[in-house]
Amino acid sequence: MKIFKEIAPLKAFLKDLRLKNKSIGLVPTMGALHKGHISLIEASKAENDITVSTIFVNPTQFNNSSDLLKYPRTLDKDTKMLQEVQCDVLFAPDTQEVYPQEVVLSFNFGQLEKVMEGKFRPGHFSGVGLIVSKLFNIVEPDNAYFGQKDWQQFAIINQLVMDLNVNVKLHAVPTLREPDGLAMSSRNQRLNEKERIKATVFFKALLAAKELLVQGGDFVAAKEKVQAIVEGEPGVKLEYFELADSKNLNLLQSVSNVDKPILCIAGYVGEVRLIDNMFI
Repeated sequence: MKIFKEIAPLKAFLKDLRLKNKSIGLVPTMGALHKGHISLIEASKAENDITVSTIFVNPTQFNNSSDLLKYPRTLDKDTKMLQEVQCDVLFAPDTQEVYPQEVVLSFNFGQLEKVMEGKFRPGHFSGVGLIVSKLFNIVEPDNAYFGQKDWQQFAIINQLVMDLNVNVKLHAVPTLREPDGLAMSSRNQRLNEKERIKATVFFKALLAAKELLVQGGDFVAAKEKVQAIVEGEPGVKLEYFELADSKNLNLLQSVSNVDKPILCIAGYVGEVRLIDNMFI
C-alpha cells in the first residue's frame, strides 16, 4: 500500500495510473476504522483497479470543538487494517496540508441542510461539502463510496455532485451492525461498557417504529413510541426522530405514496452523540 501525506505526490501518482486507463475508487474516512469502513474498501476494490482511502479528521465539519478534540484518532491501527484488506493507496494529510490558509468558502445546501443533522449541527454540511470537494479534486475518482448510516450526508454529497457536474459515481453501502443491532461507528469507541449496551436503544426504537408504520400506524404514534423507548433508558437522550423521503429529505407524516421512506434518529448516550437510520 502506498502512503501519501502530501497532495502533489499523490496527484502525480494517480495521474500516471489514469494514463494507463486504471479506474479509481475513493473511500473518504475520518479514521478510527471498523468493519463498516472495510466494507466500503471491499466494495471499491470489487469495482475499481485502484482504491484510495483517505484518513482526515476534518475540522470544518465540527460545530463542537470538544467533539473534534475527543474524536478518536488511531492512524497506526487504521493503516494496518487497510494494509490487511489490501487497499492500494492511503492519503493521510495533516490539517495544514488540506487547509493551508483560512477557509472563506461556504456551501448552502438549502432544504437538505435545514432538517435533522443540519438543524442540530449548523455549519456541519458546509464543512462536509468543502472537504469532499477537495478530495474529489485531489483524487479525481471514477467512483466514491459512503456508508448508508450517514444518509443525509450522502444526499448532500449527491446534490454537490449534481450541482457542480462532478464526474464521479456515488455509491451508498449498507450499514454494518454489531450482533446486537448497534450500527458500527467510530464514535462507539468512546462508549464505556455500560453505555455500549445502552446504545442499542436507538436500533430497537427504529425497529419498533418501522413495525408500527408497516402495519398501518401513523407517524405521531411511531414518534411517541420511539420517545418512550429511548427516554426509558437512563443516561440516553433523544435529539430527533424523523420520517423522511430518502430522495430529497422532505419530512413526512406518512409512508403512503413515497417510494423509499427512511427513518432517521439521533441522540446522546452520556456525552457521545450517535445517529442511525432505517429504510422502510
